[in-house]
Amino acid sequence: MEVTLARDPADQNSGRADIVGKEGRSAGLSSAGFQPPRQPGHPGPVIALLNQKGGAGKTTLATHLAGELALQGQAVTLLDADPQGSALDWAHRRLQSGGERLYGVFGLARDSLHREVPAIARQMDCVIIDGPPRVAALARSALLAADLVLIPVQPSAYDVWATQEMVALITEARVFRPQLRAAFVINRRVVGTVIGREARSALADQPFPTLRADIAQRIAFADCVAAGKLACEVSAKGAAAREIAALAQAVREML
Repeated sequence: MEVTLARDPADQNSGRADIVGKEGRSAGLSSAGFQPPRQPGHPGPVIALLNQKGGAGKTTLATHLAGELALQGQAVTLLDADPQGSALDWAHRRLQSGGERLYGVFGLARDSLHREVPAIARQMDCVIIDGPPRVAALARSALLAADLVLIPVQPSAYDVWATQEMVALITEARVFRPQLRAAFVINRRVVGTVIGREARSALADQPFPTLRADIAQRIAFADCVAAGKLACEVSAKGAAAREIAALAQAVREML
């Protein structure tokens, strides 16, 4: 996995050339089943995971969605647009533990994101953006770059209420990108409770759909964060891996 560990945008002055150049060469990576990058002029879709409320689980979903698509043979780049650099941390732990290279992870936490992403997308089958919490300029830039926005929402009243700010940002972005699509993803649902159904019902009044695939609160995901792994690598037939596969399928149906 190619990893750019620079967190400060000023540390990435080489910008697009470094990102596109590295990923263009690594798109034929060592993973079996990789497809060649898309032909120039046919950009892959850009999927942004965004929520202005912190702790929604954006990074876990971003790293796993990118991994699931890569394992299905797609050339994928994950852009860490969160100044905290959580996806970069995950990728660094993966490298340290000798994990297989599946996709590129690059830091791009700057509000010029929407101008830089198209050049990357033209070389990829898919670009995933792990967006920032509470950084409006970065979130707006990610929205202008995206084809699809996934909004992770924990099944609590506070998290459902907090979606209003994200809905407002997407509505604003649609003035410039009317084709922009968005959907909620219920994340960290507590197994064996009705809270997930209640959250789905509460989100029904919002202008965007809620994906039928939701993600439960599972120890496997916490273990993956600590080890730089994917749920399917911890247990290929486990519930966490099945949920991620269902999420990837639901995303494909929206694109």
